[in-house]
Amino acid sequence: MLDIAVLYNKYKFLGQEFLTWLWYSLENEPKSLLDAEGVPVLMAVGNRIVLEVIREESTVESVTIKGDNADLSEGIVAIRKGALVTEISLEYKKGDLGWTFTLKGENFNITALKTPETPPVESKDETEGAVIDKLFLASEVVNLVGTLFRNFVRLRISETWSKKTVPAMKRWLTA
Repeated sequence: MLDIAVLYNKYKFLGQEFLTWLWYSLENEPKSLLDAEGVPVLMAVGNRIVLEVIREESTVESVTIKGDNADLSEGIVAIRKGALVTEISLEYKKGDLGWTFTLKGENFNITALKTPETPPVESKDETEGAVIDKLFLASEVVNLVGTLFRNFVRLRISETWSKKTVPAMKRWLTA
């Protein structure tokens, strides 16, 4: 049986490939991203992307692009050089509600989560309900990320990945 650290290092590329594919899909095929009910997800790249490429065992080059309306072409150049997305800020909408969060590919940590506004708590009796509301809103993002990753893995192990997806991503990178 393999040690957990060995497995972690062996398969951490999957999260980075997932985030790179997610960026590609958001830019080129946003209607292909579906939630658990099969409804297209309304999502966009936020204001930060981090890409990394490992040159040697001890040399990691990192590119961070941040800022509202930032030019993401530097990220495309980094991917052409072998980098993968390691962290991405995302904006998600569902109906009238909106979330922003950052997703890390290495361990699927969701950070900087901002959920939709909830009514203010006016008495101690409302505290439990307010906590449940916030947990429900946070679980929407957790469930969304799980569904998107599940869809990615199904695509990644299918023939469609090598026959259609990878060539389409290469065209995106060279356009």
